Amino acid sequence: MKKILVIDDENDILLSLKQGLEDTNGEIKVIAAKSGVECFEILKKGEKPDIIILDIMMPGMNGWEVLNRIRENPKWNNIPIVFLTAKNDDFTKTFGKSIALDFIEKPFDLDDLKKKINYLLDKISKKGYFME
Repeated sequence: MKKILVIDDENDILLSLKQGLEDTNGEIKVIAAKSGVECFEILKKGEKPDIIILDIMMPGMNGWEVLNRIRENPKWNNIPIVFLTAKNDDFTKTFGKSIALDFIEKPFDLDDLKKKINYLLDKISKKGYFME
């Protein structure tokens, strides 16, 4: 089973991604976290997702900080991260693409997002974590 950890402060996003990405045959499980703090609680319990979908603009700990803390920990630093955010200025896009596996803008089409995440999961499982 593939595990996806989604970190976003918007309940609607968490719910739509959980419903949209989990498949009926049980091959994909979505774990939702409403904050960076909740993300680290999940990771510290030993949950190791195959991929993390991370919002940038969140109260408290933003997505940049979450990514940095994940990268600092040897237990988690090889987890691929995809930014999913409404923050889409040129700097954010360029920098986000350089430090994460992918960068997806909100609003998003759920079918397109599902295809992209499935593609990335498939590619990761065949080749291991990669940066393009």
